[in-house]
Amino acid sequence: MKTFSAKPAEVDNKWLVIDAEGLVVGRVASIIANLLRGKHKPIFTPHVDCGDNVIVINAGKVKFTGRKSTQKFYYKHTGYIGGIKEYRADKVLDGRFPERVLIKAVERMVPRGPLGRAQMMRLKTYNGTEHPHAGTNPVTLDVAAMNSKNKRVA
Repeated sequence: MKTFSAKPAEVDNKWLVIDAEGLVVGRVASIIANLLRGKHKPIFTPHVDCGDNVIVINAGKVKFTGRKSTQKFYYKHTGYIGGIKEYRADKVLDGRFPERVLIKAVERMVPRGPLGRAQMMRLKTYNGTEHPHAGTNPVTLDVAAMNSKNKRVA
């Protein structure tokens, strides 16, 4: 008996579309991270990039549960002494690039290093409903129908 190990040439990458409107951030991020890594495939090999390409539309319309929208903070440092800046999650969602909330959530769920960066390059997020990847014939994935807790209604 031999353990199967996938080669990069054997991997078949599909294109998937996820509509993130009203979905809970952490739940949709974990699903996206598993799709990017390829953990849903029977040929999953941890050191090979065998995931799919994921297109997320309405990425700025994701929801938080509880009081996370006012209690969760994102941090960035300017590089100067004492230059740490904090931004509340609801301010980021109302700001110029609201899709960064979902990108950061997924980014922290994929491995660090060259493999994780290659997997993150296959994540395409858009704030609106249109995307320029129609030529790839992406398959729509209904995350809200997978579990009733995935969608936030109010």
